[in-house]
Amino acid sequence: MLNQDWTGSRKLCYGSKAMNSIYDVLRRPILTEKSSHQYAKLNQFVFEVADEASKSMIKEAVETIFDVKVLRVNTMVMPAKRSRRAQSRRVLVRRSAYKKAIVTLAPGDTISVFEGVR
Repeated sequence: MLNQDWTGSRKLCYGSKAMNSIYDVLRRPILTEKSSHQYAKLNQFVFEVADEASKSMIKEAVETIFDVKVLRVNTMVMPAKRSRRAQSRRVLVRRSAYKKAIVTLAPGDTISVFEGVR
């Protein structure tokens, strides 16, 4: 659903949540050993998504951008973590929290971002 705010710009509105475009929902793919096993064996793909994105917004974004059929979307919020610098043990570094989505696709569908070099 498109809405216009007082500045005249168009935004995607889902209830009280507003984003500028469908491309704001998905931030980046997460490529780890576990996620590579998931897309190879289970047909699941992992993305970092916007904190305010809902499951229906994520499903719509993946289906529109990659032209695939999404069966299921699981989301989780990964907590912030603290660690120390290697040289100075006193300096604490904090990684911010982020939201992660595991998207299960229909059999036969795939996303080329995760495929690698062929």
